[in-house]
Amino acid sequence: MITQPYGKTFAMWRSGCPEPWRAYTHHRFVEGLREGTLPRSAFLNYLIQDYVFLVHFARAWSLGVVKAETLDEMKVCAGTVDALVNHEMALHIKTCATEGIDEATLFNASEEFENLAYTRYVMDAGLQGDFLDLMAALAPCCFGYGEIGARLAQDAAADTPYHDWINTYAGEDYQTVMANVGRMIDAAVARRLGENPQQAARWEHLQQRFTTATELEVRFWDMGMRAA
Repeated sequence: MITQPYGKTFAMWRSGCPEPWRAYTHHRFVEGLREGTLPRSAFLNYLIQDYVFLVHFARAWSLGVVKAETLDEMKVCAGTVDALVNHEMALHIKTCATEGIDEATLFNASEEFENLAYTRYVMDAGLQGDFLDLMAALAPCCFGYGEIGARLAQDAAADTPYHDWINTYAGEDYQTVMANVGRMIDAAVARRLGENPQQAARWEHLQQRFTTATELEVRFWDMGMRAA
């Protein structure tokens, strides 16, 4: 398994749902990116929906600023919004532009049901719960893409047409943001639950948040494959 410095909280959450995590990070969509066999139609369908997803994901991270209890939490959440809006979404715009799909079309695309389910689940976690509920729901997407990018950067076929996508998530910029997010989550958990959070009454609930979001990631890949 690729090990990245995303912190001990993420490591505990990931180990708490090994089967869903592997289904997510080794999905046939992901393996198609690695091998270069993923149909372009599936990739573009995913990319359009992921752009819509990132709009809501950025809003959820903005909610993190509201829910934060420390300046560091606020800074990391605000920095993540910047990374999403001004960097990650740029990849989607660039790639879709080469296929004749402009930014206005991306922003106004209709959401698939899997997208609706996932984004509203994350937003509900933040609106209904506290900062930790929100972080547990956000974490699978953040760290999962970092883990997938790092693995595929090592293992991808030389002729895969998806190197730009892979390099975005394997790159230093994304990995640095994720390392900062991991440290922030560790500090946030310690602040609220103590140094042994797995003994806290809330831990099982937070684990379920993370597991459910991971399962929704699997469904998101499934959605992309419908256009194959």
